[in-house]
Amino acid sequence: MSFKSGFISIVGRPNAGKSTLLNALLDEKIAIISPKPQTTRNNIQGILTQEDAQFVFIDTPGIHKPKHELGKNMNKGAFSSMQDVDVIYLMIDASESFGSGDEFLLDKLKNVDTPVFLVLNKCDLLKQEAILKLLKEWQTRYPFKELIPLSALNKKNLQELLDTTKTYLEEGMAFYPEDMKSDRSEDFRIRELIREKVLYRTKEEVPHSIAVVIENKEESENKIFLQAIVIVERDSQKGIIIGKQAKMIKDIKLAAQKDIKEMLQKKVELELYVRVEKHWRDRSAKLNQLGYSDSGEYE
Repeated sequence: MSFKSGFISIVGRPNAGKSTLLNALLDEKIAIISPKPQTTRNNIQGILTQEDAQFVFIDTPGIHKPKHELGKNMNKGAFSSMQDVDVIYLMIDASESFGSGDEFLLDKLKNVDTPVFLVLNKCDLLKQEAILKLLKEWQTRYPFKELIPLSALNKKNLQELLDTTKTYLEEGMAFYPEDMKSDRSEDFRIRELIREKVLYRTKEEVPHSIAVVIENKEESENKIFLQAIVIVERDSQKGIIIGKQAKMIKDIKLAAQKDIKEMLQKKVELELYVRVEKHWRDRSAKLNQLGYSDSGEYE
């Protein structure tokens, strides 16, 4: 039996469902998700190995109009993911109307020779006639190689997406061991899980202003002790994260502990603190330190 392998970049506007798709395809939580735009800040590889193929999916930050240096770096990461891959998924939210952000993305895709699939997500929200109409409209905008309607949340039509993608992959060896699900380190995934809990519990500017750093990690065979810091930009945001009588930070800690325990399959004791670092999103050295440089490397 021949074996195929290749890289697939998942690009799109914020909240199109890219991370939900990655998690659904791997049947495991590799990327954090939240209703907030720009939840994903780094390119994250998710690896799916089957008997006859290995798919390496690259989940990318939503492409948007940046307001800070952080946003510029996130866009650079997404654009760089389109280079040297076998397939690009342009992921579209079927419930959103076509806009300038889509136009911008299509313009970027004009410069690539890679096969581009239109992946029309959230199709569970529309009737069949509306889906067909949308697919026809998108077909007039760009020469897509494939048009795949699906629901990442409900895991509908994922098999068709995989089967179709496989036909575009080259024969070759696996890039990663078959039991490996992500290229990201354990520390990266822990930080992201903590950040996810803050995203779900805060609003307005706060979610975009936070970063997470692990200060201390002590591990034994069946237990892990973690001390982490939530970084914010203003004193007022620090007050929101801590909450009245420290209720908010306690809620964040307990929710994060639960998910980290599930991921590591061991007892977790987490201590959380909050620190103010003014304008960290516009300071290149700080972005590099926090793992938000152009390359997104932080291990």
